[in-house]
Amino acid sequence: MGRTGLVWEPRCLLHQPGLGHPERPQRLEAIRNGLEQAELWERCEQLAARFASDSELLRCHTAPYLQLVSQEIDAGRQSLSTGDTSLSADTEDAARLAAGGALVAVEAVMGGRVDNAFVAVRPPGHHASSDQGMGFCLFNNVALAARHAQASCGAERVLIVDWDVHHGNGTQAIFWRDPTVLFFSVHQAPLYPGSGAASEQGAGQGLGFTINCPLPACSGGTDVLGALQEHLVPAVEGFRPSLVLLSSGFDGMAGDPLANLQLTTTDVADLTGFMKTLATRHAKGRLVSLLEGGYGLGNLAKGTAAHVEALLVG
Repeated sequence: MGRTGLVWEPRCLLHQPGLGHPERPQRLEAIRNGLEQAELWERCEQLAARFASDSELLRCHTAPYLQLVSQEIDAGRQSLSTGDTSLSADTEDAARLAAGGALVAVEAVMGGRVDNAFVAVRPPGHHASSDQGMGFCLFNNVALAARHAQASCGAERVLIVDWDVHHGNGTQAIFWRDPTVLFFSVHQAPLYPGSGAASEQGAGQGLGFTINCPLPACSGGTDVLGALQEHLVPAVEGFRPSLVLLSSGFDGMAGDPLANLQLTTTDVADLTGFMKTLATRHAKGRLVSLLEGGYGLGNLAKGTAAHVEALLVG
């Protein structure tokens, strides 16, 4: 049996985007209930989140952006001026804990405390760029995890695979010119945020280190797995990552209110197993999965349980 770390931070429930908002606190409650009902919660090693510091956030975000976030929350704004991200009094604390939870998971995996980890926190992060929050995101958790692995844990190259149904435009922007981070995204198109065409491949020294695989509505697990096999596997062969990070959205599951892909819980388990095999082959099994989207509570409960169960398989 493998050792899987779990970050589930109750203070992330305090971020309140407003009544009826799809990115609601009940998402985390559904995940915990799903893991407990599947008898997976106690099989994981609990990892305590911490607040990400300014110096850690500045690895991916600009100082003026951090100042803007604090000022707008202190001013009582209900939404961030840079994009469609709701705010409340405790949003910055929740976001710093979400980012810090990602860093803790990286430390645990890179240090050998656990084999892999799932970071169930909110707000999500993959739409946030260096100076712009949008798409429910404030700080880019997966990008911060990659930079932390490089700055503090000895990782030279990091692979980020984003299978959220929406394109991770913020992550792509942060690593657009960086050959030390390979960013791979499979997502529905056309769909928010409108980026992620196959022609978007990076620039400068980072050219070729961004790979986008847009899929049409109603695509299923076979299509997602096919994109991974056809486009990701050959790219990783020569990249040799020290760590694999997953932007794990569960909004690609059938019936999600914000999208139209058709993944099942079996697909989630199969895709997780595929990524574990890839991480074992290229990164000594080191894999950290971070929650992004997924807005149907039933899907979240079942999908994350299938995901974590697959992570636990030795």
